[in-house]
Amino acid sequence: MTASTEARETALLAAQAAADKLATDVAIVDVSERLAITDAFVLASAPNERQVQAIVDEVEERLRQHGVKPVRREGVAEARWVLLDFVDVVVHVQHAEERAYYALERLWKDCPTIPFVDRAAPQGDGAATGTATLSADDVDPASADPTPLAPEPADEGPAANGPLDGEGPSAPADGEGPSAPGAAGR
Repeated sequence: MTASTEARETALLAAQAAADKLATDVAIVDVSERLAITDAFVLASAPNERQVQAIVDEVEERLRQHGVKPVRREGVAEARWVLLDFVDVVVHVQHAEERAYYALERLWKDCPTIPFVDRAAPQGDGAATGTATLSADDVDPASADPTPLAPEPADEGPAANGPLDGEGPSAPADGEGPSAPGAAGR
């Protein structure tokens, strides 16, 4: 059983709303075969708390215009990992650090993805628009998902990532990482 048509449409609306507010790494995962409580996860990232909040506000507003309201919201006060529960669709908007640490795509890698293409993204061959072109080499061979890996942004260096300057790419030791919404601790 795959996600319902209504859940797919809601997920695509939420993903586009997030992309319109400059969310990065927007993805939709069809979790309907693994979870009975929802059909799809929409995953989106932002480089700072203000951007996370702007994305959350836009997703809520856009879905509200289509008659869909969240039944639960978590993490809004901290704006590091905000979860919006629309019953059939759960939207996760994460600060880039939480997205890298928790790697939800990896946890749900056995689930199919729902294709999403940002309508505002430049179209073309990549060279004329300044965007990278993905090839078969960009697919993660360790993943069961044939979806290409996202290209690395060209203009963002370590300075653009804020507090991670000087830190290596390794994950924090136990007890030092970010906490999930609603988590009392680990």
